[in-house]
Amino acid sequence: MDLLRFTTAGSVDDGKSTLIGRLLYDSKSIFEDQYEAIERSSQLQGNGEVNLALLTDGLRAEREQGITIDVAYRYFATPRRKFIIADTPGHIQYTRNMVTGASTAELAIVLVDARNGVMTQSRRHGFIASLLQIPHIVVAINKMDLVDYSQEVYDEIVAEYESFARKLVVDGITYIPISALKGDNVVNRSGEMPWYEGPTLMSFLENVRAGAEHNAVDFRFPVQYVVRPHQDFRGFAGQVASGSVVPGEEIIALPSGQESRIKSIVRYEGPVESAAAGESVVIELEDEIDISRGDMIVRARNRPTVDYRIDADLCWMNEEPLRLDRAYILQHTTRRTSAYVSEIIYRFDVDTLHREEADTFKLNDIGRVELTTTTPLFFDAYRINRKTGSFILIDPDTNTTVAAGMIRGVAHDVPPVGKERREARTSPNVVWTPLNVPREVREAKHGHRSAVLWFTGLSGSGKSAIARAVEKRLFESGHQTMLLDGDHLRHGLNGDLGFSANDRAENIRRVGEVSRLFFEQGSLTFCTFVSPYAADRDFVRSLIPSDSFAEVFVDCSIETCKRRDPKGLYERALRGEITDFTGVSAPYERPQNPELLINTDELTLEEGVERVLEYMREKGLLKAG
Repeated sequence: MDLLRFTTAGSVDDGKSTLIGRLLYDSKSIFEDQYEAIERSSQLQGNGEVNLALLTDGLRAEREQGITIDVAYRYFATPRRKFIIADTPGHIQYTRNMVTGASTAELAIVLVDARNGVMTQSRRHGFIASLLQIPHIVVAINKMDLVDYSQEVYDEIVAEYESFARKLVVDGITYIPISALKGDNVVNRSGEMPWYEGPTLMSFLENVRAGAEHNAVDFRFPVQYVVRPHQDFRGFAGQVASGSVVPGEEIIALPSGQESRIKSIVRYEGPVESAAAGESVVIELEDEIDISRGDMIVRARNRPTVDYRIDADLCWMNEEPLRLDRAYILQHTTRRTSAYVSEIIYRFDVDTLHREEADTFKLNDIGRVELTTTTPLFFDAYRINRKTGSFILIDPDTNTTVAAGMIRGVAHDVPPVGKERREARTSPNVVWTPLNVPREVREAKHGHRSAVLWFTGLSGSGKSAIARAVEKRLFESGHQTMLLDGDHLRHGLNGDLGFSANDRAENIRRVGEVSRLFFEQGSLTFCTFVSPYAADRDFVRSLIPSDSFAEVFVDCSIETCKRRDPKGLYERALRGEITDFTGVSAPYERPQNPELLINTDELTLEEGVERVLEYMREKGLLKAG
């Protein structure tokens, strides 16, 4: 049987611990004496019913107050699957514990009290689950028994959470109405809600795909310890963070860059023929190479990024605010190094997910930062590899963990909110002249507002097809439109640029300036560019008023993109004929909070077009009627 790790989250008193107790009890995963013990405790507390929350509230303070303070882990199994649950606190001061519990989860259950609707903590925990890229999110609308199992209440909460979730980068959200206290739709289907036709919570947990986020391609082996039992054997002990390896493969040791081959792989019981992610082994090399704890062994032709400057999302978990003038210890896999937060790029408003300027982070703040380390890290972007894309910051004086981070990539001089990423490029001795016809006058004549919709995604994701179809529909219905496509501009205006990181940045800078001119001309402007770096997309965003710019993330799996490969580019890149190709030999930084997410693995071209048009109608960008 496979294993599913999941976490519960939500606001205070939403019933997280009761839900877990109900799962354990109804799935017959607790012993009779355990049930008798919580039955006695419930009687002492004067509860009319058995308080199943006591199964997870293990601390005395938790039992006395009826709240969860620490992360409570529980294990249980059904005939179909094994489970590890992390029950996390709902109080805002314990948000850091939710980050801890969710860091290894593959699924998050966000509970919402049907009487109260969507609360701030419900949004906060949904956002954290999105930030941690937990593949599956279940919104369990609890305490339906206290609202007479009303479908209307359920529908209102679903609509409210979906409105918030549109700003998140999640593959999909499942909504289930339950009563943890009564057991409705937890393990057994409820007879009180015949209008609900979806799965019970247990059925969903047993059948949802597990292990999808594991990176089985990129071999990463952080060294924990050098093993030398005698003069004839020198091996390197550790746990395989991702990928797999077999004896005979070419490897390289980081940071030295020395190459060798794997001579043998040894476990406690003896030599083995392979090692895969999660397995603890000792690797022996054919050559004598100086390798120490904190180094990393990888395939010679599949290396992580090695750099001192890190662009990362950070969750601050300490009551003492972040200080830019002091060094912290950065723990990444088995490597420790000193690090400074050299720049705070922005902080998130969790209620609105808007970005705001910040001089520091306080307890439970979440935002984006740039870090500088004193020794290089060997990392992958968190979206590609959760093991080598995550880290923690430690206070060197108290040894307290103060923050958890998710790496986006190498820092590319990303500006703080409200500051220019680059200096405006203006020719000398030139004076700005106002536009001859103001944009507002043009918009009135056209009968609709102007805007810029920026379509980003991997080559083959379908972004150009969707943008072209949308523009054609709107042009035919009398709208003023313009489509800017990467191939068109690289045949002219940007024909002098290559595909290095700097050239890509300049390409998008020029496109951004052109899109601003079409915006001022009163057009609905559709830009379709891979634009792999978030900083470049943020630069374009800074040129356009916030209510007139939308980032449209056209997402699909890399396997689907390769299968489509409309221009044969992936095949050429895999043969080495094209260098710095996004998705193969160059990174792509997924948008964290796009205005619109379209997954073309799940949606047809026409469905994607309708999503864009629906968004534009909601924002009042189209002609009346």
